[in-house]
Amino acid sequence: MNPNRNLLMDSFLVSHGCGNNTWGLDESKEKPQFSNAFESHCSSLGKYRIGKRAYSDWGINIKYYLYGLDSSNSNAYKRTIVLHGWGDIPDNEIHPSGIPEGWGCPAVSDKMMTKLDSTFQTKKKPVLMWIYH
Repeated sequence: MNPNRNLLMDSFLVSHGCGNNTWGLDESKEKPQFSNAFESHCSSLGKYRIGKRAYSDWGINIKYYLYGLDSSNSNAYKRTIVLHGWGDIPDNEIHPSGIPEGWGCPAVSDKMMTKLDSTFQTKKKPVLMWIYH
């Protein structure tokens, strides 16, 4: 949202963790699991500060470290939960199908990651990301 005009600036699909389901499928699309536990393969709800940019083996080879700001996501950095692109994430809704689920990282399409990367690199202030369900 633009705080000065209350306008939505962008929206896009974001994958979530697969939990105990098969990685890369959409088995938990109806009942996603969320957890802050190590090795849960779940995403964590809450607010995050987007941190340092680094190389990624995924998508456009860029990731951003995430720092959980709530008790529900306080282990994000230690769990190596990062924001990254993934070539299998679509740009448009594909309902009733879901999007591929990973091991807990919020992943976006490569096109969106390119856009986010450009935005993050021009920001002079910290960026807040909020994952909610």
